Amino acid sequence: MEDFIPPKPPKSFRIVLDLLRSEKRLDTVLLEAIKAQNEDLNLREISRTKYKELFKEGKIQIKGQNATPSSSVAKGITYVDIFGYKNK
Repeated sequence: MEDFIPPKPPKSFRIVLDLLRSEKRLDTVLLEAIKAQNEDLNLREISRTKYKELFKEGKIQIKGQNATPSSSVAKGITYVDIFGYKNK
């Protein structure tokens, strides 16, 4: 069975989280993934204040739904789209 990969929305940056266990909070795991990636250096250098604003403004989505910092993340692969940034 093939895994379903949702289409990446335009003008967004996609982070793929591949977790070995479920996590209680998205914000911590996602920030680590953002800091570890090398595709968008502006996003990698994001301040904590701006990072929190992305959640507040609904610019971080999972499966087309607005994510909250306290969203739990299931074990396995999760596709997170961040709007206002795009892969170059």
